[in-house]
Amino acid sequence: MNQYAMYLRKSRADLDAEAHGEGETLARHKNALLELAQKMNITVSDIYEEVVSGDSIEGRPQIKNLLGEIEKRTYAGVLCMDIDRLARGDTIDQGIIARAFRLSNTKIITPKKTYDPNSEFDEEYFEFELFMARREFKIIGRRIQRGRIASAKEGRFIGSTAPYGYNKVKIPKDKGYTLEPDPDESKVVQLIFEMYLAGDGKYVIARKLDALGIKPRRNEHWSVATVINILKNPVYIGKTRWGYRKYVKELSDGNLVQHRVKNDECVYVDGLHPPLISEADFNKVEELLSRKVTPPKKSDLSLKNPLSGLIYCGKCGSAMTRLGENSRCRSATLKCSNRYCETVASKLHLVENAVIDGLENWLNEYRIRVEENAPLVNESTMDITAKKISDLKSEKEVIEKQLENTFDLLEQGIYTPEIFRERSEILKGKISAAEDKIARVEQELKSYRDSFNARNEFIPRVENVILIYRTSSDAAEKNRLLKSVIKRVTYTKTERNTRRNPDEANFTIFTEPLLPK
Repeated sequence: MNQYAMYLRKSRADLDAEAHGEGETLARHKNALLELAQKMNITVSDIYEEVVSGDSIEGRPQIKNLLGEIEKRTYAGVLCMDIDRLARGDTIDQGIIARAFRLSNTKIITPKKTYDPNSEFDEEYFEFELFMARREFKIIGRRIQRGRIASAKEGRFIGSTAPYGYNKVKIPKDKGYTLEPDPDESKVVQLIFEMYLAGDGKYVIARKLDALGIKPRRNEHWSVATVINILKNPVYIGKTRWGYRKYVKELSDGNLVQHRVKNDECVYVDGLHPPLISEADFNKVEELLSRKVTPPKKSDLSLKNPLSGLIYCGKCGSAMTRLGENSRCRSATLKCSNRYCETVASKLHLVENAVIDGLENWLNEYRIRVEENAPLVNESTMDITAKKISDLKSEKEVIEKQLENTFDLLEQGIYTPEIFRERSEILKGKISAAEDKIARVEQELKSYRDSFNARNEFIPRVENVILIYRTSSDAAEKNRLLKSVIKRVTYTKTERNTRRNPDEANFTIFTEPLLPK
């Protein structure tokens, strides 16, 4: 096991440095670590670049992928700029990372120090570094939060993106940012308020804006939610609001989940920016919105769609959503969430059955391919192949030593320049041939490992998912099962069912399995 990985992640300080023109952080760190690897004669086979800056493992997909490979003992070591790039989460996250490296005997290599999990001193120093990283993370977080609150209380705009109708601008001769009206979008905001005060409802406003050819910032069409957010946002009367929604962490079935809830202690002050709407009109709109009768909340908020977050429209790419039973249709249906899309809806249970049947058919074909490609692969085969790679690398090192000796013999005058060139060319050819052979055998070992993991882990997991799925009636459990083996499902349907064939599955689906890496 001589493979090494590299892990790169941005910190909050990096984002600030980039804003001041210090260059892209991950590129600088990658170059520095590649130079370190070259000095240590280490070959980096995989690079994990984290594009999010989360404090927990759950919010960082690349660290989860890396830990999965570490648990399989894929790497002899991992290169990173600092210990705190690996973990700044709570003690549970830090413990998970420390244990993974310790039990897999994987080294952590930084420009300052190499941490050996077999060394008691290094283990203690590693845990101390993690503790200090977490402490520094909290201090920085509190300092940043205090600065944001102070800026918000002064009426500055501290959000990352300006609300629709405004542009984010630097305050002249002062720190921070404020808002200035966008010439085109500000008129749309005023039009939305005028239409609502004139009696147009939220749905009517959205459709009228689409008919006028006016587009929101991120989507092709206006949604009711976007219209409501504009009507309720006090930024349009010149107010600054910060911290209106806050994250609350809770434990649910042993898992840490986050919810956004209303914060009654949020900052709410006069902003430095000019208003687009009069306070009197804004209050009238708020009063009209509060009068609208809202349907009572359902007591049962459990997941009803087993395909939630998995199935997407083949025509427009939007997520497919579940529409519950009603007077017109006694079965739950699956429809495209884009109201302008022409994709036809289907009964949910028909699509669900098609997904499971398709997964089972794919599994049967995949099992045959695995058996045909490597029918005799087992742990002994992989051990023998790994030993072969080790022997080939040892042979290569001997040849490289011989090549080094030719330089010494040339300097000592034992080799003439002609003999040196002839001998060095022969040895270089042998080294190149050895490298090619090592690459072929390493690819062979990877193929063996993929086949072994597919046969002994992935295929049984998919079989178990199909078995449990067919006997389960819990949509949430079904959803978890599918997401463990399916990456994405694409649904396409152009013709409606008739009364004579209401249950005909006249649609096509394409299932993309979540194959092991």
